Amino acid sequence: MKNNNYTCGIDIGTQSTKVVVMVFDKIKKENIIVATGISPTLGMRFGYITNVDTVAASIKKAVGQAENILGFKIRKAFISVGGVSLSSVTSTGSVMISKADQEITNLDVQKVLANSEENLDIVNKKIIHIIPIGYKLDGKEIYARPEGLKGIKLEVKTLFITCLKQNIEDLITALTLAKIDIEEIIASPFATGNVLVNNQQKIAGCVLVDIGAETVSTVVFENSLPLSISVFPIGSMDITKDIALGLRLSLEEAESIKLGSVTGGDYSKKKVDEIIEARLGDIFELVGNQLKRLKRNELLPAGIIITGHGSSTNNICEIARTQLKLPAKIGVIDSSLNNKLKVRDSSWYTALGLALSSNSESFNNQAIDSIGVNIKEMKRFFKDILKQLLP
Repeated sequence: MKNNNYTCGIDIGTQSTKVVVMVFDKIKKENIIVATGISPTLGMRFGYITNVDTVAASIKKAVGQAENILGFKIRKAFISVGGVSLSSVTSTGSVMISKADQEITNLDVQKVLANSEENLDIVNKKIIHIIPIGYKLDGKEIYARPEGLKGIKLEVKTLFITCLKQNIEDLITALTLAKIDIEEIIASPFATGNVLVNNQQKIAGCVLVDIGAETVSTVVFENSLPLSISVFPIGSMDITKDIALGLRLSLEEAESIKLGSVTGGDYSKKKVDEIIEARLGDIFELVGNQLKRLKRNELLPAGIIITGHGSSTNNICEIARTQLKLPAKIGVIDSSLNNKLKVRDSSWYTALGLALSSNSESFNNQAIDSIGVNIKEMKRFFKDILKQLLP
């Protein structure tokens, strides 16, 4: 394998850093995992980087494991960003069509997106994804690409995915220390959805709920587009702590009970179920409130797709169905993809989704313009075009 003939995904989670390296087999015409690496993540809390040096060391260790398998250095990677500072906000913009014949050009689209960013009110945040989720032409909704249509006024509703600016800067610094060039920074719910949510589910409408150790991240899809991202400071470790306190057990014993791998013992199964249900109730209440804000509560036909470490908790689907009144299931990779990739542990899905992000048939189907398609870059592009047009 050539040293540049690969894609690498690095998922820097609160508990662990995972690396997946893939190549595309031109003969079999399929992606193949050729190397992985994992190390405990030090220096993170709720997705925030608290110590850049220790995070960089965690990245180096995980990458080093993959490099030992590959036999060469990994120089570039797709990187996830998550944590409680990850959020989404919508904004609108409008422009008058610039050409005399009133035909919409790519320049008009860039201008209207830039205008929606100008109308955005965010502080201490960096935009990492820009997603146009609806266009209007002369007051009427359009469902096609606006370029080539004719009209007077173009409007857009745009979803902006943002993250704390300081956290992005610290992430970039950590990767620089680890000597990894960033190909793209991708919101972790999108990377996970890249392998767990198919086009049919995205079109019908669904919510992906990733229950990590310290956070729960969600992304809502409808009509093939993401409508919202939220991250909550609660996770599966809270369930373990509740069991440990309620039954006066060690964290290790409580974790085993939570996953149903220990039966019997000097405790009441009814009490365990009550403890788990109470904390999961808190989690799904937060998800339900998000759906209510979007006016999508009880209105997502493809239901709830649950993943992450916490998805192994007993009775989780039943609790989700009861509380949110939607179909619920544990997320699994499409069988045709899983047969090729042999991935069983859901904690690897984000890293896998990152490694697949260069595949236009998967990630780009989400209609997401990622970091690097920054609005400020659009403005510079706009100015450059104007210079070319001026005499």
